[in-house]
Amino acid sequence: MTASQASGQVRDAAVFAAEPVYQALEETAARFPQHPALYFEGVRLSYADFHRLVNRAARGFQDLGVKPGVHVGLFLGNTPHYAIAFLGVLRAGGTVVNYSPLDAERTLAHKIEDSHSDIMVTLDVPELLPRIRGFLETSRLRTLVVGTPTDFTGEGTTGAGSEAAILSFADLLNNEGDFQPYAVADPENTLAVLQYTGGTTGVPKGAELTHGNLTRGCQQLMAALAGDLQTGQERVLAVLPPFHIYSMTVNLLFGIRLAAELYLHSRFDPDAVLNAVHEHRLSVLPAVPTMFIALIHHPQVTQYDLTSLRLCNSGGAPLPVEVQQRFQELTGCRLGEGWGMTETTAVGTYTPLTGERPPQGSCGCLVPGVSMKIAPMDAEGSLAAGERGEICVAGPNVMPRYWNNPDATSASFTEDGYFRTGDVGYMDQRGYVYIVDRTKDMILCSGYNVYPRVIEEAIYEHPDVEEVSVIGVKDSYRGQSPMAFVRLRQSAASLTLESLQDFLADRLGKHEMVRALALRDELPKTPVGKLSKKELYDETASFSL
Repeated sequence: MTASQASGQVRDAAVFAAEPVYQALEETAARFPQHPALYFEGVRLSYADFHRLVNRAARGFQDLGVKPGVHVGLFLGNTPHYAIAFLGVLRAGGTVVNYSPLDAERTLAHKIEDSHSDIMVTLDVPELLPRIRGFLETSRLRTLVVGTPTDFTGEGTTGAGSEAAILSFADLLNNEGDFQPYAVADPENTLAVLQYTGGTTGVPKGAELTHGNLTRGCQQLMAALAGDLQTGQERVLAVLPPFHIYSMTVNLLFGIRLAAELYLHSRFDPDAVLNAVHEHRLSVLPAVPTMFIALIHHPQVTQYDLTSLRLCNSGGAPLPVEVQQRFQELTGCRLGEGWGMTETTAVGTYTPLTGERPPQGSCGCLVPGVSMKIAPMDAEGSLAAGERGEICVAGPNVMPRYWNNPDATSASFTEDGYFRTGDVGYMDQRGYVYIVDRTKDMILCSGYNVYPRVIEEAIYEHPDVEEVSVIGVKDSYRGQSPMAFVRLRQSAASLTLESLQDFLADRLGKHEMVRALALRDELPKTPVGKLSKKELYDETASFSL
């Protein structure tokens, strides 16, 4: 594949069919009914069990009035309730709206009203139910479906909630699964999920993801990894939060299409992850860079047998080269990097499991069916291979629009229909893609464009550094200058700005040099666990060098 082919045309002639999202579960359950589907805290559900529970959920949701045009929120963690409710809503004809347990109250309020959520599914645990119950009185929400961590099998004790507007998850499933089938006649254009952007700047926007976007995105991943993964044979460690687009697509939907067994972990714990891979011989691990950093720095990592891993993929944020190399040394598994966004159903680039290794720093090549061009910043047109600009993509996985936001939609697409990602990057002559930074994170220092990721990669080479985030801060002389926020390894004594600058002297240009340093016990992260810079921008808003 040449850069010119990748830049302006669909990567190959593969045709991906738009299907209803729930169709993959029906097909997998018919083909592998007794194959394990979900494993959670000692309970294992087969694909036949999973399918039966989804049908019961569909009937339960229809009894609550779910039909086309009704939006159901999922305020859940990584338990089987999410998968059952997600597919149950879609099978009933409704639309899913994902909510993050880490959302602030005002963000939850905005999403409820903006998305037109009428029903919310949650769990009776301290971090969920108390935060959402009050919205029954203050928002458009009319019904809460409330589960307990163990009532997802359809065999628990039923009983209505203490309030008329609250239904137990067990009662939702207390039926024969005889729902009224809703046929998605036009999956390419039928809304399946409202997936809100991270909201790192401004108000979160709802990306409209259709049935066709999601099913084609999974088919594109299947085509990319054809021959590398075996249908009905893989075991996936699902530790990413399900409300995030990366997990929803790569773990749940792709996992079902692959007939994989999903090992659900309610939160990321390095000990639990290493134990799970070791004991259950797990083969697939999708995660984010901070998780891989925690694993390679685990003091007993070499005592675990991790040789069962065959596909490990890092997404959600740039993967430091040093982390990639160390993980592969420890496991023998090629740690690939992929790139995607909420608006692209998490599909964009991937790293092949076999064959030529991608160049260091690359996030791989284009997934089949994706077209990419590099555009001048804030302008139309295309740049040549190797030139840096804004990455723009098109393909069957790309959302059609933002929900109820025509201005944002118009500003986010080029005249020829490519989605402007806001990522700065380039493509080399062989078609490998490199993400340099986010356009909003680029630092303008003495007239030069400075990219924080370049600085972060250099700092990660320091033996005492565990995590780092670099942002631009005001500088009365240069306009802006880089400031590094660093979390040191436990064994490190300390780090000064002067010693860091000495270390970076032959790794960075003078215009890229860090001018301020802050050491932190923890760095802010998003709900999915990737480093977040929003809080750092807020903290330094009045700071100046």
